[in-house]
Amino acid sequence: MKRILFCTLAGLSVLASLPMPASAADRLTVLLEWFVNPDHAPMVIAEQRGLFAREGLEVELIPPADPSAVPRLVSAGQADIGIHYQPNLYLDHAAGLPLVRFGTLVETPLNTVTVLADGPIKSLKDLKGKKIGFSVSGFEDAMLARMLASEGLTKDDVELINVNFSLSPSLIAGNVDATLGGFRNFELTQMRIEGHQGRAFFPEEHGVPAYDELVFVTRKDLADDARLPRFLHAVEDAAIFMTNHPDEAWALFVKAYPDLDNALNRQAFFDTLPRFAKRPAALDVGRYARFGGFLQEMGLIEKAPAVEEIAVQVGK
Repeated sequence: MKRILFCTLAGLSVLASLPMPASAADRLTVLLEWFVNPDHAPMVIAEQRGLFAREGLEVELIPPADPSAVPRLVSAGQADIGIHYQPNLYLDHAAGLPLVRFGTLVETPLNTVTVLADGPIKSLKDLKGKKIGFSVSGFEDAMLARMLASEGLTKDDVELINVNFSLSPSLIAGNVDATLGGFRNFELTQMRIEGHQGRAFFPEEHGVPAYDELVFVTRKDLADDARLPRFLHAVEDAAIFMTNHPDEAWALFVKAYPDLDNALNRQAFFDTLPRFAKRPAALDVGRYARFGGFLQEMGLIEKAPAVEEIAVQVGK
């Protein structure tokens, strides 16, 4: 059984310059949006159970040197597949990148607005006059605006503070009253392990249309490649296996990545299980159309694209 390989982006560039082996048509490179973590478990389990090999594929997972560069690198052909965020896909399309979603990895939002459970904020209304820490502007700003509006507030009612990637530490230290953008399957557990219970407000329960947190993207001229439906078939079988055999799946995950065998990743693994797409190739056209309309309404894009411009269903 082949172990999933890693290389840096620099290494990838070197590999791209080498002569391709005879079996190159069956190789696939997947550029991750972040370092390997439980969000990527279906691909790890597919490799560990030989599901990619069953499909005649040799799949290489590549953590990014710069997470923000993933869309550009996939568009430029530096990897066959990228792991991306559905909201950002619309922004990349508006910027002219030739990307298209062909599958879903995590089919629910993971984003939250988080406060301390024992603090004074019991509802979004209580955020009036408070400080909210954030890491990345853009979609999260629109998400917050819609969530506040659901309670009769606007962004002018709060003070936004850039805490870079120090979301939970800033909240625990009292530097901010809430954080924007923490993932419900990681930051809440991280806080609990450090002795602080968090309270999360979910965007899809406060006016933001549901969306896929993580999707598989490729460049448009690769959308008809016969390897993609085989890749999704293996991922689907892995996701179903994880649902049916979670403890065995966790054992396979940490066998592949023993450095991730700790309390935080274990809890994140099991918390993420119900959020993995069990039909990763399925495309909900109406859902994508609604979300595009939301981004247009919030002013993040000038016009919502037709769904077929940014999302396809392969292997039909």
